[in-house]
Amino acid sequence: MRVIRVDASTATILLTEAPAPKVRDRQTGEIAKDALTGEALMTVGVVYIDEGDSSLFQVTVPETGVSEGLTVGAPVALPGLVARPWESVFNGKERHGIAYRATAIAPGAFPMTQAG
Repeated sequence: MRVIRVDASTATILLTEAPAPKVRDRQTGEIAKDALTGEALMTVGVVYIDEGDSSLFQVTVPETGVSEGLTVGAPVALPGLVARPWESVFNGKERHGIAYRATAIAPGAFPMTQAG
């Protein structure tokens, strides 16, 4: 499946949900792990604002990539942010969407605005 790099250099990204373990199986409570490293995965909620448009979405981050000092409502940085389209069939219904993943999440800054 294709992975699309997301250029967030001009975007404002705000944390809307604190990091939480990504659950692989809701019935057993099993935590999702990275397929290559075996590291536990976390999810964070963010609002991505760029060129007057905004989107709310969840981003998956490895547990070791979650920095201290994150505050809900504050700007964050998501290095290595990628989008991966997905589709599946569950109970006979087709589903599709975009999964977002970053190598880390850290406190960020508001982008500088140009004086006009």
